Amino acid sequence: MRPAVQVDRISKRYEARTVFEAFELDVEAQETVAILGASGCGKSTLLRCIAGLTKPDAGRINVSGEIGIVFQEPRLMPWLSVERNVAFAARGDVERARVKDVIDLVGLAQAAHLLPKHLSGGMAQRAALARTLLRSPKILLLDEPLSALDALLRLELQGAIAQIVRETASTAILVTHDVDEALYLADRIVVLEGSPAERSLELTVPPSLRRSRYADVTEERIKLLSALGVDKRQRGASRPYIKLAERQ
Repeated sequence: MRPAVQVDRISKRYEARTVFEAFELDVEAQETVAILGASGCGKSTLLRCIAGLTKPDAGRINVSGEIGIVFQEPRLMPWLSVERNVAFAARGDVERARVKDVIDLVGLAQAAHLLPKHLSGGMAQRAALARTLLRSPKILLLDEPLSALDALLRLELQGAIAQIVRETASTAILVTHDVDEALYLADRIVVLEGSPAERSLELTVPPSLRRSRYADVTEERIKLLSALGVDKRQRGASRPYIKLAERQ
């Protein structure tokens, strides 16, 4: 079966800098892949190429299904309510009829009438996600959508994203700097390094770790931290997984 996303030997250069050279990546239908790596290694460029916002200099990208993208900033129109921000993405009556459904799906039913200035950071990102989901994309591109949020809001939104991806049977590609976030949300993690960017590690997350939080430092986490260049002392001091149920 053809992958939902197939990045076939793409190359991309910005003046003298080569970001990718014959880079390949396949993402299967309903798989969630997290992309990790240092700032400037090409993570967001890869997402923009897949979304069609940036054209690679060589190679091909094939996608099976409509794409939706959520950026680091919510990018809501400040003069429109949550409901009208979401409805703005509608291309016809069928999608307009889904506005309340997607607002309910992201947990904003009680805030549909509010302007963006009255939303918390987490609520604003939920609204941006609802706007993206209105078009029923089969492929979700998530470009560090939680990086501006505090730790507790990140945990809350991670759970919401995991639930939405599962309920909509979406294929997702997540760019993040957060190892814990990648381990929680992803089925597979790709670490990029160098210029041009290449895989320094590709890790399949064991089913027992997916969408779960543990209090111990796992072998998979240590592999990721090592691939990202974190030294042993930092690894020992890194924050543990926390079971949300134990905090409540």
